[in-house]
Amino acid sequence: PPIEPPPPPHLPAAWVLELSSFQLDGTAGGAWDGVPTAATVLNITEDHLDWHGSMAAYGQAKAAVFGAQALMLLNRDDAQVMAMKPANVTVKIGGRNRQQPARPWATFGLDAPKRPGDWGIESTNGMDWLVRALALDETRKRGRASDEEEEIYFQRLMPVDALRIRGRHNAANALAALALANSTGALLAPMLHGLREYRGEPHRVEPIGILNEVEYFDDSKGTNVGATLAAILGLGADRRLVVILGGDGKGQDFAPLAEPLARHARAAVLIGRDAARIREQVQGAAELAGVPLLDAASLPEAVGLCAARAHSGDAVLLSPACASMDMFRDYKHRADVFVNAVRALADEQGVSLEGAS
Repeated sequence: PPIEPPPPPHLPAAWVLELSSFQLDGTAGGAWDGVPTAATVLNITEDHLDWHGSMAAYGQAKAAVFGAQALMLLNRDDAQVMAMKPANVTVKIGGRNRQQPARPWATFGLDAPKRPGDWGIESTNGMDWLVRALALDETRKRGRASDEEEEIYFQRLMPVDALRIRGRHNAANALAALALANSTGALLAPMLHGLREYRGEPHRVEPIGILNEVEYFDDSKGTNVGATLAAILGLGADRRLVVILGGDGKGQDFAPLAEPLARHARAAVLIGRDAARIREQVQGAAELAGVPLLDAASLPEAVGLCAARAHSGDAVLLSPACASMDMFRDYKHRADVFVNAVRALADEQGVSLEGAS
């Protein structure tokens, strides 16, 4: 028989894959089902409907990431993700029928966790902590019915403020990453060190610099409503925002942005092909809150309008909720134009852009 060589010694003990709904579409019930050990869906918001055809089909494609047996890590702040929670099945334990989940699952979220194995944020003495919930009495876990409450305690991992990446949504992302890696046996200490040093990815709520006490953020990778919603809620928790929106909307519903803009924005500047469509869907809430919606023919013009509207301590956020190719080569080109416009604004005023890399 053929002899298979042993795997090279340099292969990692675990592989981490980030998969799009395009890659997952059609994999359910196939070879992928037995591959993942643990998986997560961070959120389900309207996107790629021009490909998937419906939100139901989009959600099904994303749910395929769990395969048939992986630990399911679910975002408890997203109702559509939580709808993926495995159903209970009846099992016999100690001669009694018990209801147990059909497969292992845990959650992460921006509130305090309530079940052993869940991850979240604990607020205590004015400080927010990333925490993991552990069972207070491990000896009582066996034979417990799934609907029985279990006493827990919180293992504090690190202060949320110690994260270099900005926004509450990134705290949720950090919890998801910790939960996934921990499920493979990775040690918490080096992961927490890595999180403290991690500065984030380009064009994902990336700080550009501070000009006249206003901080500018590049979230050009925010090409759908869900990403922009997360950026607005994350950054808007502690400051007012002037937001640049618009581009190729890909047939999305922009209505979910209306209330967060009304609550967190000082103004919004609309650009691109679907600017009028965005205005139509958010204008009612914006007018009630006194949030002006401004139009700009170019991104540099939008930056100028933002600078004129922003107050000291505010942030200007480019998070278009749209694809870029109606005005730019791609989202990176859009980001370059934004950054250059901010730098040009600083040069015109004869001041330095503080904190610029």
